[in-house]
Amino acid sequence: MVRRFSDVFALVLGVLALGLTGSVAPSLANDRALPMRFALRHETASAGCGTQCRLLISASGAITAETPADFRTFASGKHLQGATIVLDSDGGSVLGAIAFGREIRALKLATTVGRVVDELPDGSGSKSVLPEAKVLSRADCESMCAFLMLAGVKRSVAPEARVMVHQIWLGDRREDPTAATYSAEDLVLVQRDIGRLAKYTADMGGPADLLELALRIPPWEPMHALTPAELRNMGFETGEKPTVPANAPLIARIDFTPAQTVGIPADGFGELGWSMVDRAGVSMLARRHPLTVEGDEIGGFDLMVACGGDDDYLVTYTEDRQSGPGIAPLTGVAVRIGGQSAPLKVVSSEVQQSGLLATVAAGSVPASLFKAFTAPGNHSMIVDTDAPGLQTSIRVGNAGARSGAPILASRCQKALGARAELPAQASGSVR
Repeated sequence: MVRRFSDVFALVLGVLALGLTGSVAPSLANDRALPMRFALRHETASAGCGTQCRLLISASGAITAETPADFRTFASGKHLQGATIVLDSDGGSVLGAIAFGREIRALKLATTVGRVVDELPDGSGSKSVLPEAKVLSRADCESMCAFLMLAGVKRSVAPEARVMVHQIWLGDRREDPTAATYSAEDLVLVQRDIGRLAKYTADMGGPADLLELALRIPPWEPMHALTPAELRNMGFETGEKPTVPANAPLIARIDFTPAQTVGIPADGFGELGWSMVDRAGVSMLARRHPLTVEGDEIGGFDLMVACGGDDDYLVTYTEDRQSGPGIAPLTGVAVRIGGQSAPLKVVSSEVQQSGLLATVAAGSVPASLFKAFTAPGNHSMIVDTDAPGLQTSIRVGNAGARSGAPILASRCQKALGARAELPAQASGSVR
């Protein structure tokens, strides 16, 4: 960052003097990590399908390397002609999805997004040989599941459902991709899978735009949910070929000039994980990360965690992003850890002489929240920013934070102890 740390920290201390605290709001977690499971049902007439009730194949869970074989075993001996496979999945294996998609196309199945729910939990009272069920449209088809949708000879996505895409990435380095290292063999592996996925997409009659869109969403950003227009143009709703030229843009792109002054590790820390630093006599854990919007880099930000009170830590966020038409000062910054959120107060957000929009935000984060982030295992911190017309959401991993957290905690204890002694010393001097 281009600003002096002493100036930033002076602003932060001013915020602390106002007694800023972060409120924490819980949220529900969603776990669909189990391997994909299949079930055969008949759509109930009570769903309003009349004479058009479908034969349904519920496909819910993660796509693994074994999913194609599991599906072949499930389909063996069954009459599935004209059936609709109902997808509810977070995605998974690239090669598993490609092979599974070819199984779907070979059987000439239709595809849709949803959750299959039995009309009668035990199947009792059903007049059909198969248990009757209905399709709940409020469901997600994420990552490689989107490419499974292409395999359907007919495709449909209800307004309540979402189809979401992002980049292919090495699974064991997705949690903290900017802190990981990559070999030539890793790059060969990823490019090979991209090539196979491109061929599969073409074989299924899908547009190249879908793959291009997916490949520009980095793993630290939220997945891109296809808009109704994108779903129509890419053939997800009718099974027809896209109605726009292959080179036509399908989403609005933000035109930014690359930030030449952002991300320079002049402060002794960078993007390769968290590290302990001392600035202006203050010990902290610090981390740098690129700021992107659908893969377009618009700047960078620093996160700094320092000692706070007895039960909290001070988190400081400093950001430089490209300014320009339509880019407004930030109105909100928040961090989310483990389903809980802590807002930071925007101390300043204004265009500097350099032409960059510089923002400083700070706030107190409960110690319990920070400990959850630095606990053993891979954990993430989501950093959200809000400005008129533009929101960003970046996931930051905890590489380096686990080893630095005990050091920071011990220094905070010493600082608290020193502060606790001050009243006694002051009273002694009065005597």
